[in-house]
Amino acid sequence: MRCTKKIIYTENLRNNINEIKKNMKAGVKLCCAVKADGYGNDGINTAKIAEEMGASYLAIATVSEGIELRQNNVKCDLLLLSPCCPEEFQELIENDITPLVFDEETIKLLNNQAKKTGKDCQSVFLAVDTGMGRIGCYPEEAGQMAEKITASSNLKLSGMITHFAVSDSISSENIKFTNEQYKKFMQAVSNVKEKGIDPGIKTCSASAAAIAIPEFQLDMIRPGIILYGYYADEVTKEYLNKKNIQLNLKPVMQFETAVAAIRHFTPGQTISYGRTWKCEKETEIAVLPVGYADGLLRRNSPGLNVTINGKPYPVVGRICMDQCMIDIGLNNKDVKRWDKAIIFGPKDKGSLFDAEDIARMTNTISYEIMTSISKRVEKIFL
Repeated sequence: MRCTKKIIYTENLRNNINEIKKNMKAGVKLCCAVKADGYGNDGINTAKIAEEMGASYLAIATVSEGIELRQNNVKCDLLLLSPCCPEEFQELIENDITPLVFDEETIKLLNNQAKKTGKDCQSVFLAVDTGMGRIGCYPEEAGQMAEKITASSNLKLSGMITHFAVSDSISSENIKFTNEQYKKFMQAVSNVKEKGIDPGIKTCSASAAAIAIPEFQLDMIRPGIILYGYYADEVTKEYLNKKNIQLNLKPVMQFETAVAAIRHFTPGQTISYGRTWKCEKETEIAVLPVGYADGLLRRNSPGLNVTINGKPYPVVGRICMDQCMIDIGLNNKDVKRWDKAIIFGPKDKGSLFDAEDIARMTNTISYEIMTSISKRVEKIFL
């Protein structure tokens, strides 16, 4: 196996699911987001563990993700959070995937395909746009859309869903906006009920609101980033503790490689493309076989440090497609060829940095750091 790999700590995933469940109100269902290959943490493994631990739904983003789960014997209900095209409706129906609908054209086309396929009870969720500005009908249209779904002979309204835009922010302005979104969603639910239609499962909360605002849990929560060991932006562990909410997360993924070579450099020599780094004093440079094609983003140089035997070492020069270089200093007895070099991971497993630390270096989020790791990086499950 290549020395550049991801270690997936399944015991940490189980810990995180248990921590989430401790914060769920009685009767609330759990929908675990396993889209984007489980945020890079392996969607199939996450799905099987979540299913085993009582998840009612798994959230996916593409029909192909759902097919892969079904091919790997995942039986849980699948909720498709992103739109798909009519050419995918056949496979969606055959694999028992629940899509979001919010317009008359999609409802009609999906109903026709369900008829052709012979499925008389294709489950759908009605998406409502309460302020995300992405997908969904407007709240005032919800009753009308629900009528069109229930009038379709082969469709069943199984739930209603919205998504918060800024629930991971703790500013007063954004808290107000989230509360307004919630009110709009509940008005949409009322509009559906006024038509004499059962709205089914009501769900509006992903990671941040699901934990920080328990009253918004409704019938089902949809945790994503917290499954994988990271807090949702400003809704940190410290913020939750101040609200007397306990959520003790552990990062699931470790991204690591090894020292493939150690080379001696003298003052004046330069490193990598563009010659952006010049050696100022005699030193040794370790070469790591990991680069931006693996997901170690080029914009992480300079600024990135990696952990070797409990000490940080800076990346020097530009990160290449398949390699990067770090300065380990002269006559360093702590670093040997083939020693493990950890890019990020759980700090109790030997890393000095987690994905959130890496994200802060480049003004992004832990989600992007994990999902950027490419498929050529093999996974080991522990």
